[in-house]
Amino acid sequence: MTIELLDLPPAPADLRKLVENGLRRTPRQLPAWLLYDKEGSRLFAAICEQPEYSLTRTELTLLNQHAEAMAAAVGNGVMVEFGIGHAPKVSPLLKAMQTSTFVALDISYSALQEAMERLSTTHPEVSMLGVCCDHSQLDALPDHPRLAGQPLVGFFPGSSLGNFSPDQAVTLLTRFRRLLRGGPLLLGLDQPRDPAVLEAAYDDSAGVSAAFARNLLTRLNRDLRGDIDPTTFSYQAHWQPQASRIEMALVSRCDQTIQLAGRGWPFASGDLWITEHSVKYSPTAAAELAQRAGWRIEQRWHDPEEHLSMHLLQPAD
Repeated sequence: MTIELLDLPPAPADLRKLVENGLRRTPRQLPAWLLYDKEGSRLFAAICEQPEYSLTRTELTLLNQHAEAMAAAVGNGVMVEFGIGHAPKVSPLLKAMQTSTFVALDISYSALQEAMERLSTTHPEVSMLGVCCDHSQLDALPDHPRLAGQPLVGFFPGSSLGNFSPDQAVTLLTRFRRLLRGGPLLLGLDQPRDPAVLEAAYDDSAGVSAAFARNLLTRLNRDLRGDIDPTTFSYQAHWQPQASRIEMALVSRCDQTIQLAGRGWPFASGDLWITEHSVKYSPTAAAELAQRAGWRIEQRWHDPEEHLSMHLLQPAD
């Protein structure tokens, strides 16, 4: 079968506006997808291999154990994965569903290409369509013959939804409901647990998470003619119980003014620059979130410790 890649990246002008809007906020915060250039995607793949970060291993075990049941529950259709990254988790589902077409979306072209090539070697019977885009802003899937008239099944694993605020998550899930044209969605959600365990997972002893965050500064230097010295920012990960989320941030080590796209941005010593956060959803919170976005949770699979769950969502109407 064939691999086809479509490239629909945000325009450079959009990137500049996005960054400027984020740096006007207090505290400063940019969309998490900006972390995933080629090097950022490589570093995130390395994070998933760290002993403190068990999410990927737990989810792969869960999918391998329950793929047949999940496939039976969603029925036949074209699998559409939102944000495939370097380490595709969809393989057990492709095998169980016996689908002929798979569509993957990701903001990183290099990660998308690598993932599709890896999957094509293990699933040569499946036609692969990769779309490089920001799926949080996508209004419609590409008008492509492989998708014409086909039922769709969405797949959004990991804790990716946690990178959005609850209100943003509702907007995204509502968008997915429209993109999937009435089809179901398999949604992975990470659950709250010991704060010390979570903070270690997002600030590993090898420093890979810190390098991942600082790579954002390197990317901005490259794409927006910046002069940021990454060593002038430290890194921290902190659990926020009231919001049920862990927040990752760069912290300015000194008073400084950085330059991006010809404009200066002052930072005082100790100022936060939030790189991302990860909201953790209890089963009750997950049900409320789904309901707000026009979905209902039809089925739920979880690991023995209930650290992570895969939810089958169906449109509520």
